[in-house]
Amino acid sequence: MANIPGCWIDGRAVDGGGDRYEVDDPATGAVVADVGLATAEDVDSALAHARSAFPSWSTATPAHRSAVLMELARLVAADAENFVSEEVTQTGKSTRLATEFDVPGSIDNIEFFAGAARHLDGKAAAEYSGEHTSVIRRDAVGVVGSITPWNYPLQMAVWKAIPALAAGCSIVLKPSELTPLTTLRLARLATEAGVPDGVFNVVTGTGVDAGVALSSHAGLDLMTFTGSTPVGRRVMAQAAAHGTRVQLELGGKAPLVVFDDADLDAAIHGAVAGSLINGGQDCTAATRAIVAESLYEDFVAGVAELMGRVVVGDPRDPATDMGSLISVAHRDRVAAMVDRARDAGARVVTGGRVPEGRGAFYPPTLIADVGEQDEIYRDEVFGPVLTVSTHHGDDDAIRRANDTEFGLAASAWTRDLYRAGRATREIAAGCVWINDHIPIISEMPHGGFGASGFGKDMSSYSLDEYLTVKHVMTDITGVARKPWHRTVFASVDAATQGDAR
Repeated sequence: MANIPGCWIDGRAVDGGGDRYEVDDPATGAVVADVGLATAEDVDSALAHARSAFPSWSTATPAHRSAVLMELARLVAADAENFVSEEVTQTGKSTRLATEFDVPGSIDNIEFFAGAARHLDGKAAAEYSGEHTSVIRRDAVGVVGSITPWNYPLQMAVWKAIPALAAGCSIVLKPSELTPLTTLRLARLATEAGVPDGVFNVVTGTGVDAGVALSSHAGLDLMTFTGSTPVGRRVMAQAAAHGTRVQLELGGKAPLVVFDDADLDAAIHGAVAGSLINGGQDCTAATRAIVAESLYEDFVAGVAELMGRVVVGDPRDPATDMGSLISVAHRDRVAAMVDRARDAGARVVTGGRVPEGRGAFYPPTLIADVGEQDEIYRDEVFGPVLTVSTHHGDDDAIRRANDTEFGLAASAWTRDLYRAGRATREIAAGCVWINDHIPIISEMPHGGFGASGFGKDMSSYSLDEYLTVKHVMTDITGVARKPWHRTVFASVDAATQGDAR
């Protein structure tokens, strides 16, 4: 077990002034690190350094910021093995997922924003008034506070910090105390890559201490948060006390709508992959399969059979498909929701029981015959659980897909071009996949509607969160006495204005 400073402030490792916290490997229960947690005073210090560092970073040329981020991408790639090891150790996710998705996806995202840093274009406009030239500037918003979750620690840190840095902002980022290791490594490499001291700061701490201190701080220009909907709403309320801008990426309850002309084999494989990625601890994971009556029983049987072949076990074993959940406490919460669904009359087709042995493991679980008002159907489980119910035609399918407070992601499975088009138009979600579920790419945005939050991560759209729009209006006449001055003082002699230069 290593003793690790829990903060990175002003370009150096700092032990937080709060309690010590033991970071566990959820697959084994072993303690892997002892971290000093941040206090409100540590947050104050980090924000003060971020504010001091902001002017020079925000006025650095886009080419310079781009070069620094490209170097960071190179350093992360060179250190990929350690990132994979730490990500697996602190989350319990499979080595295959970390190796093939988390780490390369993060590198690609850094590279994308390294390029985007050189394309922060404003808009030059004509003389709309006839007497002025109007230009739009997009300037860095300022000091950013960010809180990231435990399910994808490295990717979420990249999604929040890197577009902020590309835009010229400075940032104070609070990772979950459960999973701080890769975020701290990223911050250290950012400094090594050339990010100036104070521009990228990390404060590991609990939500009630460091989290509240950050989101309620008067020294922020923007607060971003990824996590659960209830906590996100509290973050928004705390930031609102100072009129701080907010960007939220919250929970989800993604429907997977299977129409009666769908490729059944593709839908089955997509449902299993989409519901079990990262142990189902993914806000975009497929959670509600809504299946045409004619395909329902075959779909249920096919998903159950495929789930039964998923290998759950040691996340470091290359043969493992799915590792553990984040903690025993979270595993027990997932299990309790499944137990309540069973007690309410739903049919647990496969899985649904806590396995014997150590570790926060839970099997892939399929629950059929659920009602539209059942807790398991409406509330976010955040585990490897898929519910299945029927729909009675296209209108009913889309109605059911939209019968949720969430609106982050959805998928529709059909061979019909017009059905697919209708689904993309009418399903209210920030992302609608057709005949697939879960892929993301750096060039496209991620973010939802309703209880899933607002604003975007990834893509050039996310840069809008970190930039302000400024209108610059420049007089082109050289005339001292403007015609509109008459609205303030009527003694202006309009006839002589042309001579007053």
